[in-house]
Amino acid sequence: MTAKDVQHAFAGLEHIGTFMSQDIDVLQQSVEQIPWVSQASVRKQWPDTVKVFLTEYQASAIWNGIDMLDIHGVVFSGDVSVIEEQKVKLYGPEGTERYVLDTYRDSNAKLAELGLAISSLVLNERRAWQVILDNGIRLELGKDALDERLQRFMSLYRELGEKVSQISYIDLRYDTGAAVGWFPVEEAPSSEASKANTTG
Repeated sequence: MTAKDVQHAFAGLEHIGTFMSQDIDVLQQSVEQIPWVSQASVRKQWPDTVKVFLTEYQASAIWNGIDMLDIHGVVFSGDVSVIEEQKVKLYGPEGTERYVLDTYRDSNAKLAELGLAISSLVLNERRAWQVILDNGIRLELGKDALDERLQRFMSLYRELGEKVSQISYIDLRYDTGAAVGWFPVEEAPSSEASKANTTG
C-alpha cells in the first residue's frame, strides 16, 4: 500500500471537485475499494489538505487460491504474489472461511508436536477434510471425528519412524485403522543383469 494507490483511487473519481465541495464519504469509499485496505478514514484539514488514515489487512492465509484471509477469517482481495512469506493455502465453500481457518490453527498446533506443519487444508463441498503436510504427505480425514482421526495419524506417524519418507498418502476415513499409500519402490535390477553379475 502506497500513497500512489490512494492518489490513483482519487483520480478515478469523476467529479472530485474543489477542496470545499469534496464529499468526504465519496473519497472514503474510493479508498476502501483499494485491495488490502481494511478500514479508511478521510478528513479535511484547512486550507487545502485531505488526510487519509488507513488500516491494512494482515494476510493470514491464501483462500481458494485467489483471495486472502485476515487473522479473523475475513476474505479480502489483493495481489497474492506480493506476499513475501509462505502462507498456508486454505480451501472451502463460501461462508466457511472462519471455520476452516480455526480448524487449520487447531490442527496445525497439534501436528507441531511431530515437527510437521500444514501447507494446504481443504474442506470440500461434501464437508470432508483433506490435508497436505509440509513433507508432502496427503491425509484424507473425511467428515467425522476429525480430532480422533488426526490423533490416530499422529500415533501411526510415530510408529512408522524412518518409513514416513516413503508415504504418499494416509486415508483415515475408517472407524479404526488407516490405509497407507506408498511411493513406488525403485525397481530392482533385471534378472539378466543379476545373472551377469553372478557368472562373472
